[in-house]
Amino acid sequence: MASSFDLGEFIREQRRVAQISVRQLAKAAGVSNPYLSQIERGLRRPSAEILQQIAKGLRISAEAMYVQAGILDERIAGGVVVDAVLADTTINERQKQVLLEVYDSFRKENDRRTSDELATQRAAARVRPSKDAFADAVDDIDEEVGNRNGRNGGDDADGPILMPPRQAPLRTTMSRHNPRRLP
Repeated sequence: MASSFDLGEFIREQRRVAQISVRQLAKAAGVSNPYLSQIERGLRRPSAEILQQIAKGLRISAEAMYVQAGILDERIAGGVVVDAVLADTTINERQKQVLLEVYDSFRKENDRRTSDELATQRAAARVRPSKDAFADAVDDIDEEVGNRNGRNGGDDADGPILMPPRQAPLRTTMSRHNPRRLP
């Protein structure tokens, strides 16, 4: 955030570049000479409305003034919409600022929704296997059972999948001295 002194220096520099005296700028901005002088020296912190009036008197955008005052964050990328709003001469600086804030809030909301949807999709992909993985596993099991039954492949056109018959367990009688097998 910019300090009041930086803002004052900025206003003073812009006034010098525009070759306007303190009195002329004060009159154009609708403020008193001493008040404008105190702003330039960093002794006073003006409101957004006063900054807008000073920006108008300097013929610079109020946005640039708000950035210097720390009211607004500096834009990284202008974009067509932002540039069109700033170039529009039929609306005043405050209206431009409101339009840009609304536009920025819409963009941030859409970015948030997009990132939330991507996170949800990633989490869902980690939780459940894909349908292809499940189908491949079923095919593998089907093929294995088919190979055991003397078939190749696992399609059901050849008939139902038969499981090998269960064999009864072998019964044995064992003693310490005479191990033998019962029929």
